[in-house]
Amino acid sequence: MFLLKKLYDNFEEYVCAALVLLMVFCLVLQVVMRVLTGSSFAWTEELSRYSFLWAVFVGAALAVKRGGHVRITAQFGHLGVRARLFFRILGDAVWVIFNIFFVSTCWETIREGLDYPEISPTLGVVKSHVEMVIPFCFLLVSWRIVEQYWRLWRSGSLVSLVNYEENPQ
Repeated sequence: MFLLKKLYDNFEEYVCAALVLLMVFCLVLQVVMRVLTGSSFAWTEELSRYSFLWAVFVGAALAVKRGGHVRITAQFGHLGVRARLFFRILGDAVWVIFNIFFVSTCWETIREGLDYPEISPTLGVVKSHVEMVIPFCFLLVSWRIVEQYWRLWRSGSLVSLVNYEENPQ
């Protein structure tokens, strides 16, 4: 049980680290092969590109989980704590609604890509399988937003979201 909790709590970190490691490995292998033989494996460029794409989207979910994403709050600084909290919750609700809309739109595009598959040139994978990371990570972002609210609400510290002295985000 401890292992599952640790995996859940650090999912984005582990996946990002593995993807960046894979990307660096592919690029180093490509450079070494070019230096040694004058040519390289074609699949290393494509795999590094896909791992970069995945790392970016999983990294976005990681930023949300850590509260490290860009959030402009200066316009609410003169308001009281309750008003700041209201606008924070409203902004995050709009964000989650947009994410869910985006996921449904992406899923339609991916489903079409599965019906009429486009095969990648060197790895031979269906590109829609690679692109599934986009709606997955938008769902993950939404989940992490909701999870943050749930944890803070249960601990009775929801106001810490907008109390700048305690939580400088």
